[in-house]
Amino acid sequence: MRAVVAGPQDRERYTDFVKSSPKGHILQSWEWGELKAATGWVPLRVMVEDDDGTIKAAISVLRRPLPIPGRSIMYAPRGPVGDLGDRRTLAVLLDLVHREGRRHGAVFLKIDPDIPETNETLDKTLRSLGFRRQGASLNFEGIQPRFVFRLPLTNSLDEIWNAMAPKTRYNIRLAERRGVEVTDGGKEDIPVFYRILEETARRDHFLIRSESYFHHMWDALGEHGYARLFLARYAGEVIAGTLALTFGDKTWYLYGASSNRHRNVMPNYALQWAMIKWAKENGCTLYDFRGVSGDLNPDNPLYGLYRFKKGFGGELVAFLGEYDQVYQPLWYWLWQNAVPAYRRLRRRLRQGRAKEEPEPALD
Repeated sequence: MRAVVAGPQDRERYTDFVKSSPKGHILQSWEWGELKAATGWVPLRVMVEDDDGTIKAAISVLRRPLPIPGRSIMYAPRGPVGDLGDRRTLAVLLDLVHREGRRHGAVFLKIDPDIPETNETLDKTLRSLGFRRQGASLNFEGIQPRFVFRLPLTNSLDEIWNAMAPKTRYNIRLAERRGVEVTDGGKEDIPVFYRILEETARRDHFLIRSESYFHHMWDALGEHGYARLFLARYAGEVIAGTLALTFGDKTWYLYGASSNRHRNVMPNYALQWAMIKWAKENGCTLYDFRGVSGDLNPDNPLYGLYRFKKGFGGELVAFLGEYDQVYQPLWYWLWQNAVPAYRRLRRRLRQGRAKEEPEPALD
């Protein structure tokens, strides 16, 4: 068994492996690395092969240089991919990543595998390999949401429909009766989607990326069929939209936006149902609504997001969370303490009393 850095000639093999893995994730795709390369990250893909050249594990690591000469940070979103119960293979994979990290002056490597928090074995394995588990956040303190709603699509659409909350079914029917129409969008529709996203951000007080980021996303993912834009129209006007990502047999709800106008016709319910049906019809076995708060107190300001997603009949999944492998302890301490303080100050200056973003951007 050996670990190798994957090059362009390995792209197809790498993609096939991640796509077919039970825990394969769009954030571990080759294309996601290309998207992040357009925003200042440097992708590194590492694979473990057996003697026959069969891939046993893989990871896509994003490295970002810091404004300090010779220093960088590394992050593998929802990685590694493979049989994470195989400690030997995992150790071989991470050993090469660590060597690359040290070679590039990385302060730390952060991972947040797509593994439920009930997997105590992996927790022990990662700790034995030198990782530090970060705080078990309840809201959106991490880079990726630790709590998500996931809807299995193995049942028929009729069974999925019947498992929804009565109020959810009512609102989907209401949108249909009012004449809400959901259509597919393309790159040319990103500007109208973005205008509604800006409106949503102003209303709900969260930060969003630039419009150019969404054009980069479409170039990296949409052209390969991994991104899908859905638009809800009412009386000839686009009043809401969503952006979904699909990879292998999974679909993720990534971004949602809704206008202040005509919210009473329930376009968001129509959009979710359209995305679920699309995912099912395209052979997906899992639809991921992404983040909710783990604090299920109805007084929590984020409880409405939980109630909305729960209404579609999904399952609440809690992940293990983030683990850091530290290479440079002093710089790591500064990153953990000084940088968050700076970001909080900058956010207050930019927005006043800004709320936490209910659907955190994927970094």
